[in-house]
Amino acid sequence: MYLLVKHLHVTAVTLSVCFFIMRAVWMLLDSSLLAQRWVRILPQLIDSALLASAISLALIIQQYPFSQGWLTAKVVALLFYIGFGTLALRRGKTKPRRQAWLVCALLTLGYILWVARTHHPWPWQV
Repeated sequence: MYLLVKHLHVTAVTLSVCFFIMRAVWMLLDSSLLAQRWVRILPQLIDSALLASAISLALIIQQYPFSQGWLTAKVVALLFYIGFGTLALRRGKTKPRRQAWLVCALLTLGYILWVARTHHPWPWQV
């Protein structure tokens, strides 16, 4: 069961990141594709699967945010990533601001992936 959920989680992460990058490119190119309905719905479905698999993994391996430092760091960074991503793709007032928020989102994403890989909240100390 663990491996199935882990593979689902990794697949959902990969899809979520790829789709975020694709939407970021469309934003940078001022593409009309960003306005299509499926582009608003699909990320919600992917991220729902990602959240469900993350909760399932936490229950299976019995490691929870606020009791495991690395998992707490990952969840807090995820909240920042969501905020930065929202500002980059939708809520940023100007294109230069959206670009800056995109950089913040991508840096935060890199941190999340690094922490996930090392299981350490300060991965540069590992």
